[in-house]
Amino acid sequence: MLDRQDAPGAVAEAKGISEVRRQAALLKTGALQNAILTSANFSIIATDEKGIIQLFNVGAERMLGFQAAEVVNKINPSDIHDPQEVMARAQALSIELATTITPGFEALAFKASRGIEDIYELTYICKDGSRFPAIVSITALRDDYGAIIGYLLIGTDNSVRKQVELELNLAMAVAEKASLAKSDFLSSMSHELRTPLSAILGFAQLLESGTPTPTIPQKRSIDQILKAGWYLLELINEILDLALIESGKLSLSLEPISLVEVMNECRAMIEPQAQKRGISVAFPNFTAPCYVKADRTRVKQVFINLLSNAIKYNTAHGKVEVEYITSVPGRIRICVKDTGEGLSADKLAQLFQPFNRLGQEASTEEGTGIGLVMTKRLIEMMGGVIGAQSVVGSGSVFWIELSLTAERAAGEGSVAFLPLARPQVHSDPPLRTLLYVEDNPANLMLIEDLIARRPDIRLLSAKDADGGIEIARNELPDVILMDINLPGISGIKALKILARDPRTALIPVVALSANAIPRDIEKGLEAGFFRYLTKPIKVEVFMHTLDLALEFAKGTADPHREQIT
Repeated sequence: MLDRQDAPGAVAEAKGISEVRRQAALLKTGALQNAILTSANFSIIATDEKGIIQLFNVGAERMLGFQAAEVVNKINPSDIHDPQEVMARAQALSIELATTITPGFEALAFKASRGIEDIYELTYICKDGSRFPAIVSITALRDDYGAIIGYLLIGTDNSVRKQVELELNLAMAVAEKASLAKSDFLSSMSHELRTPLSAILGFAQLLESGTPTPTIPQKRSIDQILKAGWYLLELINEILDLALIESGKLSLSLEPISLVEVMNECRAMIEPQAQKRGISVAFPNFTAPCYVKADRTRVKQVFINLLSNAIKYNTAHGKVEVEYITSVPGRIRICVKDTGEGLSADKLAQLFQPFNRLGQEASTEEGTGIGLVMTKRLIEMMGGVIGAQSVVGSGSVFWIELSLTAERAAGEGSVAFLPLARPQVHSDPPLRTLLYVEDNPANLMLIEDLIARRPDIRLLSAKDADGGIEIARNELPDVILMDINLPGISGIKALKILARDPRTALIPVVALSANAIPRDIEKGLEAGFFRYLTKPIKVEVFMHTLDLALEFAKGTADPHREQIT
């Protein structure tokens, strides 16, 4: 313990140490303040309550080129801002705050003067006339009684960020332009490939169903033409679909759909293929209605692809079994099992790589190697999951998983699927008129040959839209068949002209086009076509559509527009 006589000395010593620390703290605070004021990385401008500059730090001098002596007590910060931008800010604030704000320093300080935090982006103008974008934070300075004694503006050079934004926007514009060019190329390629294919498949179908009946060798040749042609069309569609997905242009219509109905439709489509190969296919019996939220057309595409693969890569007289599992709440898993050769672990890892046929390139089975890639991407776009298990020698299981929904499919059970039966022609049928607007001679010849089988229809033709419009006004045909890509004006523009004319406004116009990308079909249907048929046509579908249009022309058919491909 200290003696009582030593206590005053100890207290004095303690006070001395405290004072030293206080002085050190003040020096440190002063050093920090000095460092801030002399920083060259950002500008600090302080004004009085009227906005006249009172402090202009080193950073402000470096950025703007003025010396402090040139601006202090002489100008306000709005004098070194772009006047047009200051005016625009005043107008915007006047509208936002429902009051009149004068262009000038008031436009910069209005929010801060009312205690509102304010950071704005405006252009600074330097002494030499050069300019740069700046981000400025402005704050009101107040005395101990809360009265405003000035404003503090802290600014940073925003040139780098603006340049990055500019380059990013430029890159996005270039990418968007490239994407549009790609879409246009895909649409053009689809059209150019489908046009000659339309003639090949169309005339082959005519030969197949012609009179007299083809001989056995002729029938064999025609079957090969049709098989190769439809397969080529399938390849074209696969490649275009994949390109649309990769470019983000493929749109889906997600709605409640019945898996029971979809399975039944897939079963009807796949069983003939299975029977040809001697493969048995077993589908599940759903114990209750089952609905998922998905795109109906794409779900069918997915199932058909998995079922086709299970049949194609199966063993002779093998089996395919479709099952469903609902063990995970709110989800359903559909499994497609086959008795094929199975896949090794390394091939399983490569399953969903585009254009990879897993060593099947030399086999007799046709394919591009993009079907499973398409399937995976479509399922994922619908919020689902796909996977596979396989054991070499024991077959494979491919499964997809989708979310269940309590909603029922719209109009379920109310849609009747009409058979594509040949029309019944009476001995003395009333003559109907069909106008076909088409510039391609082969396509025109095909329709001429088809209509020659219909004694109830008289065919008129035009090689361009202007001629077609003139014939339509003079002859008033019952139905118009319209190509889209025509010399002069397009088929869509011709349709709009016909719709504006009272004489032709009620004539059903059916599009028949090689423009088969979904956005082309959507544009056509939105424009008002009664139906949209894509080339190459299927003769039965074409004849059925023609009958629907003729019935509608008599005022007895449902005018609901639909897509037929």
